Order: sequence, then C-alpha cells, then structure tokens
Amino acid sequence: MVFRRNYEIKKGEMNLTPLVDVVLQLIIFFMLSSSLIMQPGIKIKLPAAKTTDIIKEKEIFIDIAENGTIFFNGKVVNFEELEEKFKNEIKTEKQTNVILVIKADKNTKHGIVVKVMDIGRKCGIERIAIGTIPEIEE
Repeated sequence: MVFRRNYEIKKGEMNLTPLVDVVLQLIIFFMLSSSLIMQPGIKIKLPAAKTTDIIKEKEIFIDIAENGTIFFNGKVVNFEELEEKFKNEIKTEKQTNVILVIKADKNTKHGIVVKVMDIGRKCGIERIAIGTIPEIEE
C-alpha cells in the first residue's frame, strides 16, 4: 500500500500592517510623553547665568510670568494664597531643608520677585534660589 501526500508549496507573504501599527503607536507614545516634561501653559524666558547649580533638597517651585502672574504648581495664585501654600508645604514636609526656587521671566518686575522672596522668608523658608538657564558661551 502506497500513501500519497498532496503537497502544495505556497510562498509566504509578510504582512507589514501590524508592524506599521506598532511603530506608529510608539511614535505617538513618545511624542505625548515628551510633551509632558515641559509646563505648557507658562511661558517663561529664564535669564542665563554662568554658574548654575542642580538642587538636591526639597524644592518649592514658583513661576512668575512676564506680566507678573504667579504660578504655584501650575496654578495661578495671588500673594495671600501664596503665603498659605508655603505654610502648608512646610508643614507637610516637616523639613527645614526646603528651598524656594523662583523661576521668573527675565522681563518680570523686580518688585514682584522680591515680594515672593519676602513671603517665603516670612513663612520660614531660609533658602531661596533664582531659576536660570546655562549661558551659552560664544
């Protein structure tokens, strides 16, 4: 008894659709995650400085726009609310090693920055820093 098998050799095709889908999803993911690094609503041009340090302690960031608008964690606050936020932040941290980092636009009025610094000192923040970007040497 002889058994015969019927073989048909078909050439396989590579379907690129799933590969393209995965690559596009990765591109979209990386584009969205990279945009979350920046603070999109606050446009601040920091002044340049030759001596810029990286801070390792607990920081409280305050952003001040060119028109004098003050931001605490991305939300607009006035001077009275700012004092309240500072006190709450120091209470929750239970640290004396808190640094107030003021990132003010280079065209912001000096008086607003000084008032924010004064409120910070009044609330017990002893260390204050001004946010800058490294100066590009030509």
